[in-house]
Amino acid sequence: MRAEICWRDTNTKSYASLIAQMFILGRGWSDAQISGIEMDGKNFDEILLLVEEAKRTGQWLVLAGHEMGNSGVQTTRLAMLKQLIEYVQDPANRIWIAPAGTVAGQLGK
Repeated sequence: MRAEICWRDTNTKSYASLIAQMFILGRGWSDAQISGIEMDGKNFDEILLLVEEAKRTGQWLVLAGHEMGNSGVQTTRLAMLKQLIEYVQDPANRIWIAPAGTVAGQLGK
């Protein structure tokens, strides 16, 4: 798993070129553009590895989940989410969280 980079490719042979013309960014699922990394069923240590790799490489990390709860298929665990929120809100960890459009707006600056 890896953090993802932003795309704005008008030559891609799919609906992505239309998205690139109409929007500042687009996000897919498990593809080569801005891909969401699944956080369902993962514990904090697994997600922390992804966060730290994204921080180390200066890339985006888009976490994607389905349901929120304590158990179940395709469920982001509330305990993990609580730990993640506490971690990223600590200024000492130097993590920037922002809406995707805000991040994309910073790319050309």
